[in-house]
Amino acid sequence: MTDPVGTYPDSLFQHAGLAGQARLAALKAGGEVVVEPSAVVGYRSAGHVLIIGGERDGLECAAQLRAQLHCTLIATEAAGSGLSDEAIAARADALRVVVLYGQPGELAGHLGQFTATMTLPDGQSVSPASLTRPDHPFFDLVLDLRRQPGLRHEIPPFGYYAPAGDADKLHRMLAAMPDMVGEFEKPRFFAYNPDICAHGDSGLTGCTRCLDACPTGAIRSIGDLVEVDPYICQGAGTCASVCPSGAMTYAHPVPRDQIGRIKRMLAAYREAGGESPVILFHDEEAGLERLMAMASALPERVLPVQISEIGAVGMDVWFSALAYGASGVWLLDAEAVAPTVRAAMRAQLDFARPLLDAMGLDGGRLDWLGHDCDVVAYFASMRTPAVAQPASFDTYDEKRGTLRLALEHLYRQAPEQPAQAVLPSGAPFGQVIVDRQACTLCMSCPQVCPTRALTDAGDTPRLSFTEDLCVQCGLCAKACPESAITLEPRFVFDWEQRRKPIVLNEEEPFCCISCGKPFATQSMIGRMTEKLQGHHMFQSEEAVRRLKMCGDCRVVDMFAKDLEGGSKPRWLGPKA
Repeated sequence: MTDPVGTYPDSLFQHAGLAGQARLAALKAGGEVVVEPSAVVGYRSAGHVLIIGGERDGLECAAQLRAQLHCTLIATEAAGSGLSDEAIAARADALRVVVLYGQPGELAGHLGQFTATMTLPDGQSVSPASLTRPDHPFFDLVLDLRRQPGLRHEIPPFGYYAPAGDADKLHRMLAAMPDMVGEFEKPRFFAYNPDICAHGDSGLTGCTRCLDACPTGAIRSIGDLVEVDPYICQGAGTCASVCPSGAMTYAHPVPRDQIGRIKRMLAAYREAGGESPVILFHDEEAGLERLMAMASALPERVLPVQISEIGAVGMDVWFSALAYGASGVWLLDAEAVAPTVRAAMRAQLDFARPLLDAMGLDGGRLDWLGHDCDVVAYFASMRTPAVAQPASFDTYDEKRGTLRLALEHLYRQAPEQPAQAVLPSGAPFGQVIVDRQACTLCMSCPQVCPTRALTDAGDTPRLSFTEDLCVQCGLCAKACPESAITLEPRFVFDWEQRRKPIVLNEEEPFCCISCGKPFATQSMIGRMTEKLQGHHMFQSEEAVRRLKMCGDCRVVDMFAKDLEGGSKPRWLGPKA
């Protein structure tokens, strides 16, 4: 299918000069890219609304909704209008509104499937749906009139309306709610590969970047992995942009198609004679409005790219665009962008810029255009492409691989070629440092490493590390019983060096003093002997000697005296 995202009417921009004509060619090329269709998520709403708020306000809202919707009101306080209970009941009956008195409890769900609880005046906890619709436990819509809404995610779920005391917002919501009856669908914005997720292992928690960056509350931890509710997810995209391993990817469109569009646009721009193009990403709602307001004044070499949400493109897309010949890549802010999204994307920019600065390519090529930015003057300052020879590589939805290809191409043509770049804490690249004096080579760390960056050598006490695979999730440090591991964010530009395993620690094995089989390390036995020397069970020379035996020989030694005397261990039965 041809992706409509990224196409614009010809009249939106000026195309008078050569650069303008080149931009027009680029925009048309971007709109012609055929992309993989997204899966969809379906909703069904029959128009049953739960209203939460004071009796007077709730009934007034119900009066405006009752023609199209079925209303149930949890009245948190009486109207106080002087009307008798009978009069209020008669009014509610006339409005065809079910009024329940009490305090709202838990609220969860989405369009077509909201669940709620409430506490009645007698203290009983009930489901309001069970009192009004015993055959159907869900509400389709929720109108929450409380000053402090029950659901406080920055982006609420579809079907949840909470004006928080804003009269104008309430008016718009009341006008929109009657249209939320019927069947609806939206894209399934994400794809998740649990095999490379670095969230956790063995009960330990490592990476939480997607959880921290989601503005909708759609992602939750389920032990060693995460789970995304596709009905609550609204495609903010930050989960994919901040994911260090590529376990979470954006799927509307997939990275391969998004990067392919950028490549096609930049190639068309060059072929039409354009120079020094700048990619400007914006979302398809508030960002598009801001773009339209400035479109006539934008330099003709600015190539706008419309995406579902501004958080949907991350480092793999940015660096690929620079490698394909863009002078700069900027993200257009908008008032509707959730604070969590804005903070997450700024952090990603802070991780990416030092890589460009280290290569002498000016990290300012990547930036976030806030509302206080003079956009026209800003673009005028960026005149030189990142590379003289654009890249030709293709990508296949593998984030770390895409980043490697893009950064390698930039590095080869960079004015400076340092061995490495120092990165801020939290960056998804870096090394693991092991304190050899503290490490006993217990091998807890490779057991939990999700990417196999840390590996053991089987029977040989050796711990190896491959930096190219490390995502700095921190699971190794949490698993280390000796607190011997620290993380150091950095990026080594030489891929051959990054992918070459290095030995972090190794020792001669400690062999069983009875059978000679290697079963531990010298430092581990020494540490055990030291720690147990004051224990009452290890005061005899015989007990200490057993610490230096493998498990099999230790058992044999414990019963050696009985066996020498001709007797065998006897089962004495269960303890009384």
